[in-house]
Amino acid sequence: MSVTFDAAVSPSAGRRFRAYTARHLDDLTARAGLDEAERLRVRAVAEVLPFRVNDYVVDELIDWSAAPDDPMYRLVFPQSDMLPERDVSRIAELLTSGASRQELTAAANEVRAKLNPHPAGQMELNIPSTGEEPLNGVQHKYDETVLFFPKQGQTCHAYCTYCFRWAQFVGEPDLKMSSGDIDLLVQYLRAHPEVTSVLFTGGDPMIMGEGVLNRYIEPLLELDQLESIRIGTKALGYWPQRWVTDPDADDTLRLFERVVESGKNLAFMAHFSHPREMMPQLATEAVRRIRDTGAVIRTQAPLIRMINDDADTWATMWRTQVRQGMVPYYMFVERDTGPQDYFAVPLARGYEIFRQAYQQVSGLARTVRGPSMSATPGKVCVDGVTEVAGEKVFVLHMIQARNPDLVGRPFFAAYDENAAWLDDLKPALGATAFPFE
Repeated sequence: MSVTFDAAVSPSAGRRFRAYTARHLDDLTARAGLDEAERLRVRAVAEVLPFRVNDYVVDELIDWSAAPDDPMYRLVFPQSDMLPERDVSRIAELLTSGASRQELTAAANEVRAKLNPHPAGQMELNIPSTGEEPLNGVQHKYDETVLFFPKQGQTCHAYCTYCFRWAQFVGEPDLKMSSGDIDLLVQYLRAHPEVTSVLFTGGDPMIMGEGVLNRYIEPLLELDQLESIRIGTKALGYWPQRWVTDPDADDTLRLFERVVESGKNLAFMAHFSHPREMMPQLATEAVRRIRDTGAVIRTQAPLIRMINDDADTWATMWRTQVRQGMVPYYMFVERDTGPQDYFAVPLARGYEIFRQAYQQVSGLARTVRGPSMSATPGKVCVDGVTEVAGEKVFVLHMIQARNPDLVGRPFFAAYDENAAWLDDLKPALGATAFPFE
């Protein structure tokens, strides 16, 4: 199979990657029309939660005439009320008083500690190594799948404001998950023949150049037990140049071809939060080139208040994805970490958004599942709201579970219009516990 190059893309396609970080925030938020006091509060939030964006997102995706209310602006720029008022004011005071970097970091760390930096027991999922300590950066939550966090892939082309992996990017070593040892991963996989899929995640693995990515992937092609290799990435939305005009774009696509030719499914887990990310010609071209290697692109994103909490937005995303040859896969619920209180959509409303969007699409888009919570016991899907024996209930089931016997078994929770996460729910119909408890 051969991928053809088509240079007929946006004039900005060949630009070199340029990142903007917190030190650029004041100028960028001024462009959004924020006054000096509001810009200070945004900078205070950015002391706690990571900020990074690039010129492609800034120039091609954000509608600055609609900022700061533009959904793509909200997707990447901190909001002053994302964190509790008391915490924002305290850090803003430190900034204006000329506090030292040590004082600012200490205050930021206090706030971070309250934000559940590793939801669903993330750090406890690290697999045992050959020594006494767990192997940081390799997780085995479900029998068939191992997650691998490559050391060089622990950043992104831009950060989402709602990111549940924000703790990877704040510069605190104790909060990071990563591994640079592919040999230990291979050793673990050989000892666990039940594993049929490896998911590269991060950060964003596609921040790595082809040479580094190749060193991680090539050894896996020799493992007959593996049926699929998955790559989780936001780069199709934030830097599609990665597969079109970057210096190693063609080499990366050749690597994808080798994975497919080895007889394994290469599943490209693309994270699209809003339809606008798929509109540029450059993004369309990147999708085409990836699909031409034989890789399958599956799409997923969380439901986020003020960014995509609208049925028409999701229906447009799913239809666009099908038209471009991608497979809608998951609508997630915002995880119980970081600024969840700011971004979360209640489960009842989330289910209605999902249902109304689902009604608008053909069967080809109804491969999507959701709203789904990636919680401690597994992936819990909200199937609906109904009445049983006079009691209004949520109907749920587990798409994946640490205990495989629970997969696919329906269970019920008492209806609560304000519940936004599994921990907010209580058993229904006289039950005293959920099946996974």
